Amino acid sequence: MLLMMEEDSERRRRHTLVVRKPCFGLPTGCPQCLSAFIFLKLSKLPFTLDFHLNYPDSEQIPYFEAGDSVLYNNEKDGIIESLKKEEGVADLDDGVSSLPEWIPTKVMLTTWLADALEYELWVGDDGSSAYSIYYSDLPWPISKVLFWKKARWVKQKHGITKDNAEVKEEELLFINRFMEELTLRMMLCRCG
Repeated sequence: MLLMMEEDSERRRRHTLVVRKPCFGLPTGCPQCLSAFIFLKLSKLPFTLDFHLNYPDSEQIPYFEAGDSVLYNNEKDGIIESLKKEEGVADLDDGVSSLPEWIPTKVMLTTWLADALEYELWVGDDGSSAYSIYYSDLPWPISKVLFWKKARWVKQKHGITKDNAEVKEEELLFINRFMEELTLRMMLCRCG
């Protein structure tokens, strides 16, 4: 028993998920980091959590250190797909991937919801949430420039201009309400 605990402790030391700092009472406030954290917890892979505060606008965060190798979020297929291939972590979609409605649901969750969350964090909000997650450790002028840069990038990505800002906001709010309704229905189906 003691040997098993030591092996688990050794694996946990060798596996580290590096994320942005905590916020909102969650282990991390970053949406990409949180999805990697939840995936690892659900897959029951032992790991430790570490926080990266030096480069808040880095596209590589989150990243996963597995012994001598590092899996970056912005390389290949991202952390989750790389873990499935390289570390032999179980595919959590196996049990539901045969259901006919799983593929459209997964697409909605990974695209629409991600877009709505990104919009809300960088454009729709007053910036306080993004500031507390990404830039609060930086001097004020640097944090303002980095926030402006990221907000501008998000607007360009979603095609938001001064002329269509209200229409785009309504589209993203509609998606957000739809996803809330879908999540509620899925929870009721599982409980009932």
